[in-house]
Amino acid sequence: MIDYEKFVKYSKPGPRYTSYPTAPEFSENFKQEDLKDFYKKQDKNRALSLYIHLPFCRSACYFCGCNTIFTSKEDKKTRYIEYLKKELNILKNHLDTSRVITQMHFGGGTPTYFSPQQLEDVIKSIKTIFPNFSSDAEISCEVDPRYFTKEHMDVLKAGGFNRLSFGVQDLDETVQKTIHRIQPFELTLNVINIARDAGIKSINTDLIYGLPHQTKESFKKTLEKMLTLNVDRFAVFNYAHVPWLMKTMRKFDETTFPTPNIKLEMLKDTIDFFTSNGYEMVGMDHFAKPEDELFKAIKKGELHRNFQGYTTKGGADLIGIGVTSIGNGVDYYAQNFKDLNEWEEAIDNGNLPVFKGYRLSDDDILRQYVIMELMSNFSLNIKKVEEEFKIDFKDYFSDALESLKEFEDAELLKIYDDRIEVSQTGTMLIRNICMPFDAYLNKIPEDKRRFSKTI
Repeated sequence: MIDYEKFVKYSKPGPRYTSYPTAPEFSENFKQEDLKDFYKKQDKNRALSLYIHLPFCRSACYFCGCNTIFTSKEDKKTRYIEYLKKELNILKNHLDTSRVITQMHFGGGTPTYFSPQQLEDVIKSIKTIFPNFSSDAEISCEVDPRYFTKEHMDVLKAGGFNRLSFGVQDLDETVQKTIHRIQPFELTLNVINIARDAGIKSINTDLIYGLPHQTKESFKKTLEKMLTLNVDRFAVFNYAHVPWLMKTMRKFDETTFPTPNIKLEMLKDTIDFFTSNGYEMVGMDHFAKPEDELFKAIKKGELHRNFQGYTTKGGADLIGIGVTSIGNGVDYYAQNFKDLNEWEEAIDNGNLPVFKGYRLSDDDILRQYVIMELMSNFSLNIKKVEEEFKIDFKDYFSDALESLKEFEDAELLKIYDDRIEVSQTGTMLIRNICMPFDAYLNKIPEDKRRFSKTI
């Protein structure tokens, strides 16, 4: 029996490590000229991954931490597409767009809040500039079931999309009212049937634990009902409460949140539930059927992590397109302007709309590798790190290993001479386990860290 009370002390602000260094380290000193230089130097044989940000939503979901713009105006969406096309044409001047595309993801906002005709326009524009998609490219889209029709599905299918992720979060009526997202189960069932009928082989649904008014019992009911959908993957995220960044989160009464120990129990219940019903845990928040490629990747130790979450498509340079999008290569990160007007102004001036970015040092690249391996595969091959980076691991990371001793004493991980292995219980605290390797985080006093809590 796990004593969750004793793990409550680990509930502290910490990154989710979709990148390392994390976004707070990005600097406005990184300009479009820097990005142009990186594009020129990139290995033309490396594949590309595309992220397209479609930021608009009809109304706010109060739990959401994404960069969104609320609008009911069609002309705003039409204008955005025209600027996306302009950005694509500017990219073509600085990037070899004939490189192979192994992954493309539409994120938001609500991509399917755009009409089917508008989405078709976006897809055709992208494929005109980036014509070389690999035959096994993963092409995915985030979907709000409240804004999805068979016509949307027809357009996505024709555009080569083969993976859809449906946002659900929770099925409890009280929770749905509180988070300002009323979405009956029947609606979700209907859109998943539309996707299945269209032959989509990889369907994911997103759930969140830690929302206001959730209980262990209510969330278990959500899991039981969601299981009947028989989807290929579930993503079950820990609610990230960052009211200093997202004003809508200030609407929540914080006394209605489940406590950290209850959240841990909810996560443990979720792991037990899915693993006893034919799914396997992948990374810190995904569950996949054994035949799913995500699960196969973790078995081979080949799972990767980027801004789009867990993926099997490693070894590609990510190009962020659209307002606030983030891209990265082997040794840089670059983020577009977050403000729509500034993004448009940069594009009007014929510029790559770069707002800020980061140039990685050798130490950053080493630590990035260590953290992403632990985040993705819950283990680290020390000998491989030493060979690849020409270091003595235990000497280089002596401080981190000292910090990990308390996790080892708590049986959350085991440190061997040649590897680090995280236990099943330790997977629930993987963010905490990675934090000692973060050279930037450790320079910030804990009470000054502006991240969501790890539990």
